Amino acid sequence: MLSIALKEWHLTISALLAGTQAILLRKGGILESENEFELEHREFLLFPTFIHQDPRMVKPAFRPGLTQIRAEPETILIEGYGKVARIMEVPSRAKFEALDDLHIWDAPLLDMRFNYRPEKPLYLVIVKAFRLPAGVSVQNTLEYAGCKSWVPLSEGIDVSAAEPAMGAEKLDALIARIEKTFAA
Repeated sequence: MLSIALKEWHLTISALLAGTQAILLRKGGILESENEFELEHREFLLFPTFIHQDPRMVKPAFRPGLTQIRAEPETILIEGYGKVARIMEVPSRAKFEALDDLHIWDAPLLDMRFNYRPEKPLYLVIVKAFRLPAGVSVQNTLEYAGCKSWVPLSEGIDVSAAEPAMGAEKLDALIARIEKTFAA
């Protein structure tokens, strides 16, 4: 059972659960312990958000999948969860751009991520995503609202029957490629 959820754009979650993307970018929600950077939670439900999705922030090929609404829905459908496979500091914009085929984001979103608090490092989080056999609807309460990364759900969701969105070999190859790109 999992009861902690990471809020992320619906379109990004869709890419994670389709196995077409396995990375997230983060500056917030990171803790330093024993000289390693960690997310506050290494395993989490994927909580979709909608109102901040902006077509200008994603590559044109992915814009048709974007749902734009003026308010978050009253009910949220949780369709999967993720486990942190690796966290790496992004060494430079140029090295990240060498991974352009691994994500849905366009230049304006990358500009925003790299330029926000430039004194702080940007982290690439490799996520092993899992699809639930059936989505679970949760009421989108006021406690879940706002610009926060983590949402503690009032009830846990059983993830024991979830299936990986990306095979182990493909994920291992992706990790090796990112490591090689960042080390070059």
